Amino acid sequence: MPTTETIDLLEQRVSVRAYTQKPVAEETVAQILRAAFRAPTSSNIQSYSVVVIRDAETKARLKTVTGGQGHVVEAPVFLAFCADLTRIERAMQARGHGIDSNNLEVGLVSTIDAALVGMSAYLAAESLGLKGVMIGAVRNDAVETARILGLPHRVYCVFGMCLGWPAEVPPQKPRMDYSTMVHYERYGALRDNRGLDDQLVDYDSALAHHYGAIGKPTTADSWSHDMDKKFFPQLRDHLRQQLKECGFDFR
Repeated sequence: MPTTETIDLLEQRVSVRAYTQKPVAEETVAQILRAAFRAPTSSNIQSYSVVVIRDAETKARLKTVTGGQGHVVEAPVFLAFCADLTRIERAMQARGHGIDSNNLEVGLVSTIDAALVGMSAYLAAESLGLKGVMIGAVRNDAVETARILGLPHRVYCVFGMCLGWPAEVPPQKPRMDYSTMVHYERYGALRDNRGLDDQLVDYDSALAHHYGAIGKPTTADSWSHDMDKKFFPQLRDHLRQQLKECGFDFR
């Protein structure tokens, strides 16, 4: 089977939450982000910005928003990947137009753009030996995150990323089997002909075995239990209104 350094990096990827005290140089971060900014962007709109955070007090405030995740403070660098419509809005306003009536499409596209840049930055960092973890919990309170980062109207933080030199790399968590997620020519045409319930039972068992091996409490229906617990009651129920306050009206 063919492979490359890039494929190997992705296949070995894990989320790392423990870092050494070795600093991450500013030029290293710049190199990572310059490479990441070559990620695909819809219609060349480049509707993203990144806030680089090193200040301990700022990271402490972000730790509170993200539910007390200690690695947010402990990581030498925290990168906030933001959907940013300010440049598009300025270009349109200069030509007598506004963005309000087109906010759903550009809001969705800018969120995707930010995600593409974030994953590209993650991969570039890993290629240099750095490790990190994505932090979606900045959306626990999108408005407060915007205040902490000084984000203007039409900008919101899609997710953050802790970044540093790894002190400890955990065992890789199993993913669902390839054959349950790849469809051929049309949705539902799978190489695995078992029903979805059977596929989930297999993954529940594999994930429970992984958690048991590292001493993490779980249940026999590990993944299914966690998904039900995470999304019922509804997660971040106020997010739509918070994003509207930030200038993203996802109607």
